[in-house]
Amino acid sequence: MTTAENVSAGKPKIGGAIYTAPVGTVLPTNATEALDEAFQSLGYVSEDGLTNGTEMETEKVKAWGGDTVLVIQKSKDDTFKYVLIEVKNKTVLGYVYGEDNVSGDLATGITVKVNNKDVPEQSVVIDMILRNNTAKRIVIPSCKISEVDDIVYSDDDSIGYGTTVDCTPDAESNTHYEYIQQLASPSA
Repeated sequence: MTTAENVSAGKPKIGGAIYTAPVGTVLPTNATEALDEAFQSLGYVSEDGLTNGTEMETEKVKAWGGDTVLVIQKSKDDTFKYVLIEVKNKTVLGYVYGEDNVSGDLATGITVKVNNKDVPEQSVVIDMILRNNTAKRIVIPSCKISEVDDIVYSDDDSIGYGTTVDCTPDAESNTHYEYIQQLASPSA
């Protein structure tokens, strides 16, 4: 049976939607439990929101005569892309450039060293609110930044770090988890 109530947009949770912590931090196992205090907010994300990409490599086996009789999955990549727009946020800068490459604070001055040092894998949690006060949480146990888009400085748009992360499988071979839970209706 089709139900229009199951159709939704994904809006960020108020107070922050994307959080990062070192791999090994205790991860949430549902849509509502409090995050470990090691998780830090990456602040505002651009209005383009979040994109979860899936790229599969398959091989088709054909029978004599041309019919496809078997499709073999050779690989499957799981990625997330978002644009972080809090460019003065030290947590964002450390996420993009590596914490060891960012020092200071806004009051005394932040220094960012841009180099070829490896940025470590991170755990990421993404919280959003779906239609009719339903929580959705995506938990990525381990991911690594694989791409940062060109950073454009212009009069016409905000500066942002267009970030793509590649998810790596955990001990159970899962690249991410999704939890969805209806919340109590807000009181009138």
